[in-house]
Amino acid sequence: MDYSVAIVDDVLQDREYITGLVYRWAQEKGHTVTLKTFPSSEAFLFAREESKKTEMLLLDIEMGAMNGVELAKELRQVQKDTMLQLVFITGFPDFIAEGYEVDALHYLIKPVVPAKLFSVLDKAVTNLAKVEKHLRVTYDRRMDFIPLSKIYYIEAQRQYVLIHAEDGEYRMKTSLAETKGALDEYFFQCQRSFLVNLRYVAQVKNNCVILKNGIEVPIGRGMAEKVGKEIIKLF
Repeated sequence: MDYSVAIVDDVLQDREYITGLVYRWAQEKGHTVTLKTFPSSEAFLFAREESKKTEMLLLDIEMGAMNGVELAKELRQVQKDTMLQLVFITGFPDFIAEGYEVDALHYLIKPVVPAKLFSVLDKAVTNLAKVEKHLRVTYDRRMDFIPLSKIYYIEAQRQYVLIHAEDGEYRMKTSLAETKGALDEYFFQCQRSFLVNLRYVAQVKNNCVILKNGIEVPIGRGMAEKVGKEIIKLF
C-alpha cells in the first residue's frame, strides 16, 4: 500500500533521522510512502492547501510561532480532519494530556527508538484500513471530507469539478483527473466530463446510466458495455 506521510520538525537533523526510519519501516513492511518534510507548522499548512490529504503526520511540539499542539488543534477542530493518524515526536513529555485532546495516536520521546516508531506506524496502517475512504473537498474557504460511498457522481466544469453527493453539491477548483486519483475503484469515467459511482448505478442505457435515485448521468458513445462489465467485476 502507498501511504502519504508528513514530518514536521524545526530541527533538520531530527527530520532526516525520522525520514530514514519511515523509509526503513516501509521497506521492511512492503509499503511505499509519499513522504514530505516541513520545518514549521505554517509551512505544512501552506503546502496542505495545494496537496492531497496527509494520512500520517509525525509532529514535533516545540517549534516557532505555531507549535505542534496548536497545529494539531487546527487540523482536528478547525479543518475537521478526524482521519489523520497523528503522532507526536518530541523531547518534552509535558504535553501528553494535550495529545489526548487532539486524539493523537501516540507520543514518542526523542531520540526515537526505531522499534517503537515501527509499532506506531503499524497501528496507523491498521486504523486507516478501518476508516472509510473520504474525498477532501475545499470550497468557499471551507474544507470537508465526504465519504466516497456518499458521492453519486462528479462532473467537470472548466477549471472546477462539481461533486454531487447525498447531502448536496460541492464545487471545487481542481481537475477531473486529479479528483479521480483520490477516488476508489468504484468510480468509473463514463464520459470525458463525468465520473460515476458504480455503487449507485441501477440501469445502463446506450447514452446514460440511471442511478438508484433516478438521476441520469451521460455516458460516452460505446461505453454502455464497458460500464456493465465494470459493474459485474466489482459486484
